[in-house]
Amino acid sequence: MHILNQDVEFLEENRTCSYFDEKLSDIRYRYIYSCSTELYQKMLERGWRRFGRMHFVPECKTCDKCVSMRIDVENYKFSKSEKRVISKNKDTKLYIRPPSLTMEHLNLYDKYHRFMNDKKNWPYTAIEPEDYSKSYVEATENYAKEFLYVRDDKLIGVALVDILPQSISAIYCYYDHDYSDLSIGKFSILAQIKIAKELKIPYIYLGYWIQNHFSMGYKEAYTPFEILKNRASLNETPIWKKNEI
Repeated sequence: MHILNQDVEFLEENRTCSYFDEKLSDIRYRYIYSCSTELYQKMLERGWRRFGRMHFVPECKTCDKCVSMRIDVENYKFSKSEKRVISKNKDTKLYIRPPSLTMEHLNLYDKYHRFMNDKKNWPYTAIEPEDYSKSYVEATENYAKEFLYVRDDKLIGVALVDILPQSISAIYCYYDHDYSDLSIGKFSILAQIKIAKELKIPYIYLGYWIQNHFSMGYKEAYTPFEILKNRASLNETPIWKKNEI
């Protein structure tokens, strides 16, 4: 299928669920060669996520456990433990720039996923440069950024982040578990919250949350947050409500 410079939408049905072995999922995809800030904002508000030029949203017929969530930035208060994480990283350098691809990126990405394969049995195959580029580097509109975390002149973490006037979307983060004492994954979200507060951006979209899930449940620590209560099309109004755990 030749889709360059086109907008193509399709539904993949009965695919293996990424979060529950016994379930199947239905995912709607939309390939957008160049997604405007206005369109992307509308899609974020309706539960869509982005990897490269591909956007997607779950439309599972028999399950609604994947819930879109967003942090309420204005009302967010850093806890004592979160302040300790920020303090531990006072010597961690943060660079924010357009997404890029280097051997450091690929090596760290592979190291992270080998670790997660051992720890959580994630599937692992060494990523090819072309695949990394398609997922994380292509479609570098002005809102697409990468947060590079550097310690001892070494890249120890990468977060792919979209920064829009009314939203920050946390796309993906990977890091070096040799520096686990720094909690880089948590520090990355806290850094995004600090930036959102400074820029008066009201929401940070963390993607999908599954309550009590071993891999996705951690997101509920970032309270207060809101959850999407309906599956709204782009022509319908999304309903977001404060979550009460």
